[in-house]
Amino acid sequence: MPESDTAPPTKGAAEPVEALHELVLRSLDDDQAQDVVTIPLSGKSSIADHMVIASGRSTRQVASMASKLAQKIKDEVGRSPRIEGLPAADWVLIDADDVIVHLFRPEVRSFYNLERMWAFGDDAPQRAGATPTG
Repeated sequence: MPESDTAPPTKGAAEPVEALHELVLRSLDDDQAQDVVTIPLSGKSSIADHMVIASGRSTRQVASMASKLAQKIKDEVGRSPRIEGLPAADWVLIDADDVIVHLFRPEVRSFYNLERMWAFGDDAPQRAGATPTG
């Protein structure tokens, strides 16, 4: 008998969220996103469990990262994320339910400063490269 049948429901529910979060971080790393930050929202907001913020060097790179990420989520997770802001690509929002991704051009990112707005005391935003992955 498989051991996974006895796992508590909360652990099973968290695994797909973490897998999606890792998929997002891998995709952004593959596309050379800059200054990738992840903000844990679990238990602090009902909108998502993670918020990821990253920059691209140009509108073309931001649009490309957003399109590739949306396709990877659709292919690997089986659901189509909602995307806002793709035509202008100054700020693109990708809503994958449990993970929200904001992709910016650097000037736009510094203007809105979402990291400061969403910082929660001890759970300050974490640089994606600060923790080992894999």
